[in-house]
Amino acid sequence: MTTNTENPSTAFWVSHRRPAEWTCQPASTAVRDFHRSLPGYTPTPLLDLPPLAAELGVGRVLIKDESDRLGLPAFKALGASWAVHRIAREHSGATRLTLVAATDGNHGRAVARFARLLGHQSRIYVPTAVHPTQIQSIADEGATVTTIDGSYDDTVAVAARACQTPDTVLVQDTAWEGYEDIPSWIVEGYDTLFAEIDEQLDAIGVERPDLVAVPTGVGSLLQAAITHYRSHPAPSGTAVVSVEPQTAACVAASIAAGRPTTLDTTPTAMAGLNCGTPSYLAWPIIASGLDAAITVSEEADIRAAHDLGALGIAAGPCGAAPLAALRAALTGPGSGERREHVQIGGDSTVILLCTEGSSTNPVPDLPTPHV
Repeated sequence: MTTNTENPSTAFWVSHRRPAEWTCQPASTAVRDFHRSLPGYTPTPLLDLPPLAAELGVGRVLIKDESDRLGLPAFKALGASWAVHRIAREHSGATRLTLVAATDGNHGRAVARFARLLGHQSRIYVPTAVHPTQIQSIADEGATVTTIDGSYDDTVAVAARACQTPDTVLVQDTAWEGYEDIPSWIVEGYDTLFAEIDEQLDAIGVERPDLVAVPTGVGSLLQAAITHYRSHPAPSGTAVVSVEPQTAACVAASIAAGRPTTLDTTPTAMAGLNCGTPSYLAWPIIASGLDAAITVSEEADIRAAHDLGALGIAAGPCGAAPLAALRAALTGPGSGERREHVQIGGDSTVILLCTEGSSTNPVPDLPTPHV
């Protein structure tokens, strides 16, 4: 494995030379069957955006719009529903559990929703940077919400300490040594998103995507993406890139360093990506299967969200980050080398994962131009 060692705080692109033939085990097919059984399940749209294809100089740009997933405004419903289902099955003798989670918003709301649907309680911890609308949406699911004066990593530590009795269960989408089963179930749940993309591409005569851009916090969705595309018969066929805020680029820093790296973070409009430490489970998969890490500025992200809105996509700041990232990576000075690294040309198919809508994480106004 070789990486460039540019400082990700100053470089928006960190290349990663992964082993071309590395493969991994696919997710269980039981996950997709479970999601299909849920009331209201339907695949989220995969939308073709020709104006963005022309702008980025590729054959096709498609956006997977997760702004309404099982009645919630983000993909997190997939992981939380599967994990809560598995937890309830393992605690079948318990009359009522309390499910505990730390969250930047969407994960906690999803845990609270599926806890309520199964007759359990939920206790959700949020860092101070979470938008009040997000906090209210979690409370509206019946959760007890506690705000922690600290970062996302601080909040995870508080949530973990709160689980001291057999009827309290931590439902966290990041892993550490000794806490691995439930995060692995959450990652498994995300595979449904990629299985849907396979079917939707097949319906339009596209064999596979050439590049998938994944908004990345602790790396669980990124782990799911890499697992999906590296478990195919041709594991090197799809480039996978991570997308993070410049102020919370723990995956970019870890790729540059060649080891898991923890960063201090500062508030960002991309609240769901404001994470300082890669997941313990995700890191080996990322190290073996990622093609590049991209960081984006606040201004570029907000502009991308507004541009997607003009195209009819109600993307929240996290959901817009892949567009901001690929604008920087695939156009402008140095783009030829970057495009060659991920093998992207004029006829390539690119997937943007719009992981959240803007209904509970509003997009800030565009900066006022200097005059």
